[in-house]
Amino acid sequence: MTEQNTKLGIWLMIAVTFIFAAQDGISRHLAEAYNVQMIIMIRYWFFCAFAFAIAHRAPGGIKRALHTTQPVLQFARGTLLALEVVVMIIAFVKLGLVESHAIFAIYPLIVMALSGPVLGEKIGWRRWLSVGVGFIGVLVILKPQGGVFSTAAFYPLVSAAMFAVYGVLIRYVSLKDDAPTTFLWTGISGVVVMTLVGMWYWEPMASVDWLWMIGLCFTAVLGHYLMTKAYAIAEASAIQPFAYFQLVFGAMFGVAIFGDVIRPNVAIGAVIVVSAGVFALLRARINANRQARANKAAQAQAAQAAAAPVSRL
Repeated sequence: MTEQNTKLGIWLMIAVTFIFAAQDGISRHLAEAYNVQMIIMIRYWFFCAFAFAIAHRAPGGIKRALHTTQPVLQFARGTLLALEVVVMIIAFVKLGLVESHAIFAIYPLIVMALSGPVLGEKIGWRRWLSVGVGFIGVLVILKPQGGVFSTAAFYPLVSAAMFAVYGVLIRYVSLKDDAPTTFLWTGISGVVVMTLVGMWYWEPMASVDWLWMIGLCFTAVLGHYLMTKAYAIAEASAIQPFAYFQLVFGAMFGVAIFGDVIRPNVAIGAVIVVSAGVFALLRARINANRQARANKAAQAQAAQAAAAPVSRL
């Protein structure tokens, strides 16, 4: 049964990466004609409505989901995500989908590097080595002596760093708040910040582009819904490596629709980054399984000791 759920979770994650890659393509198309602030503002209107719908269906409803002991941190975390989306879409326009996704793929390794000092998680030397290898891959992509290295290359790098900090903050707030609360505050903070910013950049949109805008909002909602389902039926460590398929699908959309070129150094660097990330994820899963077995053995020994007869000497 578990294997069947894991397989379904993997396929759902692959579907999520395809949808998010399509979302990135639509975002780039709209951002080439309109300002990014307005696009993200409208997108967050739909996303926030979806977050409220999820919270309404959760145990306790919206009132319970709104309750948090760390509202400032929750709001700051959601704001960071909204700003990260803005930076990444700018990267799509300035650098293209292929190079942007290739550089952004470093974010899981940044999350792991931050998890040690921020969350106190134990990171072994093998995973620290994977972080170093991943950054070497980014250097190969950037190719300082020429090629993709430019000011535009800093946009996906900054976006990856912002998203990594956001990921660490999710782990931190999750120690006190459950998933519906965190998800709802993501929508609320994003819609507040982006409306305050985006309303000053409103501009008329052509009818056909409103259709693209609806498609953008639909892919955002559908992608998050399927991702929620994937994590609900399968372990995160089992399906997370397949999130790298977004790099593949993003490259396909970039080449086929926008005429992006996959440079040899970008392809090689992306393989290095993804390989390092997958290795780190697998090591994390091995360590988690090892710790679980150790905890189970300790519990069994404790139960056996408790059941043993007590002798008086």
